[in-house]
Amino acid sequence: MIFENLSDRLQGIFKKLRRHGKLTEGDVNEAMREVRMALLEADVNFKVVKDFVTRVKERAIGREVLDTLTAAQAVVKIVDEELTALMGGTESRLNISPNPPTVIMLVGLQGSGKTTSAGKLALMLKKQGKRPLLVADDIYRPAAIKQLEVIGGQVDVPVFSEGRKDAVAIARAAIAHSASHASDVVIIDTAGRLQIDEPLMQELRDIKAAVKPHEILLVVDAMTGQEAVNVAEAFDASLGLDGVVMTKLDGDARGGAALSIKAVTGCPVKFVGMGEKIEPLEIFHPDRMASRILGMGDVLSLVEKAQENFDLENAKKMEEKLRKNDFTLDDFLAQMQQVKKLGSLQSILGMIPGMGGLKKKLGDRELDLDGKEMRRIEAIIRAMTPKERADITVINGSRRKRIAAGSGTRVQDVNKLLKQFGEMRKMMKKMNRMKGKGKMPEMPPLGGMDLPKMPFFR
Repeated sequence: MIFENLSDRLQGIFKKLRRHGKLTEGDVNEAMREVRMALLEADVNFKVVKDFVTRVKERAIGREVLDTLTAAQAVVKIVDEELTALMGGTESRLNISPNPPTVIMLVGLQGSGKTTSAGKLALMLKKQGKRPLLVADDIYRPAAIKQLEVIGGQVDVPVFSEGRKDAVAIARAAIAHSASHASDVVIIDTAGRLQIDEPLMQELRDIKAAVKPHEILLVVDAMTGQEAVNVAEAFDASLGLDGVVMTKLDGDARGGAALSIKAVTGCPVKFVGMGEKIEPLEIFHPDRMASRILGMGDVLSLVEKAQENFDLENAKKMEEKLRKNDFTLDDFLAQMQQVKKLGSLQSILGMIPGMGGLKKKLGDRELDLDGKEMRRIEAIIRAMTPKERADITVINGSRRKRIAAGSGTRVQDVNKLLKQFGEMRKMMKKMNRMKGKGKMPEMPPLGGMDLPKMPFFR
């Protein structure tokens, strides 16, 4: 995950600081040397790193910090504030025109995820009550128009296309089309190149002059590191960017581009994209990202994700089933599907304060963070008949063999799931019985189940 190494390094540095009690100027200087190395290893622009460390050091060596017993916490707070400022301070939102349509130009190099981001942006705006129109204005890349049409179909947003005609003429025609079809946002997916060249820039400048966009957003791939910053500088100099969309932020990128772009170009990162699935873009919150980097979690984003993905009515029904001890494997599977919508277990842990540093090992046992165990459980449940899911007591030896064969797992895996599910139901039954008597029993360690042996943990 992005920032994972940087987060581990910074948390390690501040953990050492906390051991000192009162800090000396030497302690701060040593910590800042390590912070500088951590940022450089994360591929943050060297000038940005230099300025950042200088600002933190100037604030951290003040007497009001060093003379306190909580100096280490004060330094962490300063770093948190400076990281937030480095990434833009507050989230930067789209400039929506009071007189529709709002015209948004997406620009960028080939392979940055521009066309996919156009669909994700359209889906995000549609969820906000807008009526977006996608414009296929990449007339050079093979299958670019078809790709956008497929994505438009997936998000149920109309796509305007005139084949491989002049790109400027297509953009103009799309604006006219939006007026007659009640579209209040026009998203233009422009052409890209493998590298920046003058013909590309001139075409983009011509489109800009023709349609006068309210927003020009550059789409960059976080995996390209500092090259993304160089690309942003070049596009900004030629077009004047309003913001950046950073894709593949859930990949193995070191994260330097996200920390550098605002400081180097002045253009804020407005949105981030996760993965190839057509899901809405996420608003980039500098303060929340800084908290996650420092291991302080991001509870607000987790709550927002839960509110967006969980059905309140279904949650109430599930609560009633739990109270009646009528919880079946079908219900368990439904809950798993809801949890999966929040993202990977690793990303969820990163949003919980104090849990971001949890490793893939718990003692000598591996902690499943990539969801393999969840997929295995899902396969086992789906291999069962409706009767078996409703009543696990009917599952005898021959049925267990059939379920294992049908799910591509072992009989031991089926036995393990059934045992754990049975123990979970016993625990809920016991809790409900005690609650009815007006007292809650002391919780056993997960109902007698060892955490690393639970589903999702290996």
